[in-house]
Amino acid sequence: MKTLKLTLAIVAFAAIFTSCKDTQKDVAQERVDKYTMYIDSVSNVTSAEATKNWKTIESNYQKNKEEANNAIVDVKENTEMQASIDESTDQFLVFKAKVKAETEAMQAENLKVMMRQTLLGTGFDNNDMKFTWIHKDNILSVYQNFVDTVEKNKDSYSREDWDEIKLLYEAIDTRKNTVENEGLTSEDNRKIAGLKLKFAPMYTFNRMGAKSSENAEAKE
Repeated sequence: MKTLKLTLAIVAFAAIFTSCKDTQKDVAQERVDKYTMYIDSVSNVTSAEATKNWKTIESNYQKNKEEANNAIVDVKENTEMQASIDESTDQFLVFKAKVKAETEAMQAENLKVMMRQTLLGTGFDNNDMKFTWIHKDNILSVYQNFVDTVEKNKDSYSREDWDEIKLLYEAIDTRKNTVENEGLTSEDNRKIAGLKLKFAPMYTFNRMGAKSSENAEAKE
C-alpha cells in the first residue's frame, strides 16, 4: 500500500513538473511570437513615420527582444525559438539601416532646396528647374542675390556645394539667353556682365580651396 502511494506521488509530481515545463515553454513561445510580430509590424512603417517615432520604436524593440531572450533561457529545446529571435533581429537591423539611409537622403535634399532658395531668392520654384520664373524684369536681381549670397558664404561651402552652385549658375546663364530676346535692357545686361566677372574667379578659387581642405581632412 505504501509502495502504491509512493508511486502515485511520484507520478503526480512528474505530471506537475512536466506541466510547469510546458507552461514555461508556452510562455517563452508567446514572448518570441510577440517579438517577431512586433518586428513584422514595425518593418512596414514608412521611413518618414518611423523617423518621427524612432525613440518609441527602438525602445519597444529592445523591450520585446529582452523579454524574448530572457524567456527562452530556461527552455532546453529552444533552438527554433532562438533562430526566430535572431531572424527578427536581423530584419530590424536591415529596417533600421533603411530608415537611416532614407532619412539622411531626405535631409540632404532638404538642405539642397534650402541652399537653392537662398541663392536664387524668393521667386525660386523648386518644381521649375528650367527657371521660367526668371524674366527680363527680375533677372538682374537674381544674379545680384546669387553672387552676393555666394560671396557671403564662400568659406562655408563644401566641394559638393560648389558643384551645385555651378549647376545653378549655368542654369541662370541658359535662361539669360532666352531673356535677352525678351527685351533685357542694355544697362541690366552690363550690370550682369560685371556680376559674372566677379563670380568666375570666386568660384574657381574657393572650390579649389574646398577640395584641398577636404583632401587634407581625409588624410587625417
